[in-house]
Amino acid sequence: MPKWDADTLTEQQRKWFASLREGLERDTGRTLDAWAEIARACPETAHRARLKWMKDTHGLAQNRASLVLSTAFDTDDTDGEGDDPLWADPHARAVFDAIAATVAGLEGVLVGRRKGYTPFSRRVQFAAVRPLKGGRVRLGLALPPEDTHPRVSPPGRESWSERLTAVMELAAAEDVDAEVAELMRRAWERS
Repeated sequence: MPKWDADTLTEQQRKWFASLREGLERDTGRTLDAWAEIARACPETAHRARLKWMKDTHGLAQNRASLVLSTAFDTDDTDGEGDDPLWADPHARAVFDAIAATVAGLEGVLVGRRKGYTPFSRRVQFAAVRPLKGGRVRLGLALPPEDTHPRVSPPGRESWSERLTAVMELAAAEDVDAEVAELMRRAWERS
């Protein structure tokens, strides 16, 4: 799980994390740093096993345990120079870079970092991208139901956000064209 960087969180997300931390400290009587010390004593090494240990041994639920573990362990998966292994495939990276360049012209966009996808937000998330096999990329957009377009389809079972109501697959950077830019702008306007 990547570290939660306040610079990539919306105001609503910052408030949620603050309330999560405050609730943890209020309800348990221990600070987040004290919980991080406890977590470092966990005999498990895999993230899911650590989550289970925190729940079984200390009674912490998923969100609180995840917060504690992200504080306890340096889980930044970059290579030290900021390269994200999520976008290691050069074809997928080229598509991602084209999408990032498209949103760069929109005001107030925050580019996040999650384990399996990259979200784009303003006040709330309006788009997300994740790599697929073969260098393709899936783009999810928060478009209104009445905003239909021949290149988008319903999202199916995505784990990024229920706000993202339309998806499209992009096979190459050239696929990020004026139509995609317009769809992203529409989604951004709603965020």
